[in-house]
Amino acid sequence: MVHALLTFINDNVPGITEKKTLVAVSGGVDSMVMAELFRRADFSFAIAHCNFGLRGAESDGDEAAVRHWADKQGVTFHTRKFETAHVAEEQGISIQMAARDLRYAWFEELIEAFRYDYLATAHHADDNIETVLLNLVRGTGLPGLLGIAPVKGHTIRPLLFVPKNDILEFAQKEKLTWREDSSNTSDAYRRNLLRHKVLPVLQEMNPSLHKTFEQNLERLRAVSSVVDRQLSKWSNRAVRSGEGKVYISIPMILMAEEPTSVLHGVLEKYHFNYAQTKQIVASLKGISGKEFFSATHSLLKDREELIVEPIREAEAFDPIPLREDTDKVALRENSFLVARRMPRSPELKLSANAQTAYFDATCLQFPLKVRSWRPGDRFQPFGMGGKSKKVSDLLVDAKVPVNQKKECLVLTDNAQNILWVLGLRTDDRFGVKPDTTDILQYRIVTF
Repeated sequence: MVHALLTFINDNVPGITEKKTLVAVSGGVDSMVMAELFRRADFSFAIAHCNFGLRGAESDGDEAAVRHWADKQGVTFHTRKFETAHVAEEQGISIQMAARDLRYAWFEELIEAFRYDYLATAHHADDNIETVLLNLVRGTGLPGLLGIAPVKGHTIRPLLFVPKNDILEFAQKEKLTWREDSSNTSDAYRRNLLRHKVLPVLQEMNPSLHKTFEQNLERLRAVSSVVDRQLSKWSNRAVRSGEGKVYISIPMILMAEEPTSVLHGVLEKYHFNYAQTKQIVASLKGISGKEFFSATHSLLKDREELIVEPIREAEAFDPIPLREDTDKVALRENSFLVARRMPRSPELKLSANAQTAYFDATCLQFPLKVRSWRPGDRFQPFGMGGKSKKVSDLLVDAKVPVNQKKECLVLTDNAQNILWVLGLRTDDRFGVKPDTTDILQYRIVTF
C-alpha cells in the first residue's frame, strides 16, 4: 500500500517530499489509512477534521478518535465544529451540499493561514466508479463521465486508484483503528444505494471492474481532449467578447455539424444546461429578442449573434420599518408602498390583485418591516390550508425570472413572520377573516 502511495506521488506530485500537506481525516477507514500511509512515507503533513454535528455524540467521538491518533503520532491537528443543518436550512440547500461547502471553505482557510502546499482527500477507486454512475443517472455531459481528477489545483487524491477492499485489508492487517459512520449503512442516500446494491452486481459480472473502469475513463479523457481542441478552434472563429459580454455568431452555430453540442461547449461555463441549449438552438431561426437565463447569466438572441452577460446583482435594499401610522414609503425607484386603514362594513369591496394585500389589523405585531427575501424564508400562503412553503419555491412556481428573483421583497411583522411576498401572495394567518373588524390595506403603486 505504501508502494501504491509512492507510485501515485511520483506520477502526479513528485516534489511532495519537500512540501507540507493538509490531510483531511474524518476518522473512517479510508482517511485513517491515508494518514497512516503519509506517516510511514515520512511526509510532512497535518490533520484537518470536520465535526459537522449531525450525529451527536457519534460525531464528537469521531473527533476525539482522530485527535487521539494525531496526538499519539505527534502530528499537528486542526478541527472545527459546524452548524451544518442550520447552514443548509438558511441557504436552502441539502445537508450534504452544505457539509461539502463548509468543509472545503475551511480547508482553504487552513491552507492560506498555515501555508500548506497540498490538500489530500481519501477518495478511492470505488468512489470514482460511484461518482461516474451517479452522474450518468442524474444526466450529465462528457465532463461528468471523466471521473474524479487525481490532482486538481492543490488537491490530491492519493488513494484514487486503490479499491475499497484493498484499503480495508490493509487496515485489518496492520491492526489500524477507525470509526464507522452509521449513516453509511442507510440506502436512503443514492451513493450508498449504488455502493450496496449496484457495485456488487457489477463486480460479479466483471471481477476486474476497477481496472476496466479506469481503462474506460482513460479512453474517455482522450476523447474529451480531442473534443476540447476542436471546440477551441470553433470558438476562436465564432465567439468574441467585449465590455463584459460574450457574443456568439448565429450563422456559425447553424453551419456546425452538431449545433447543440458546440454551443453547449461554450455555454456550460455560464451555467446553461443542455436542455436550455437545445431550446436556444431551436430559437435561432425565429425572431430576435428572446431571452434565456441560467443561475448566473442571461442570453439574448439578437439578429446575428447570441449575447451572453452576467445577471446584474439586485440593488442593495435597506430594510424599511413600518409603524402603525406609516401611510407611504418608497420601495425601489418609481414605486411606493401605500397604507390605508379602514373599518369593515357590508359595503366594503376588497379588490383582488397581486399589487394589493389586505390584513386583519388586530393580528399584526408592529413595527412591520419590508426587506429582501432570504434563502430559508417560509410562510403559509393563502389558499394552501395552513401548509408552509419556502419563498424560494413560491418564486419558482410563479416562474419569476432568475434575474428578478433577487429583487423580490417581503413584508414581515415584529415576530419575523412573513405577511406578504410583495406582488405574489399573502400569508393565510394574517388575512381578512369573516370576523375581522379592522382592515389594513397595503398597495404597491408604480409611477
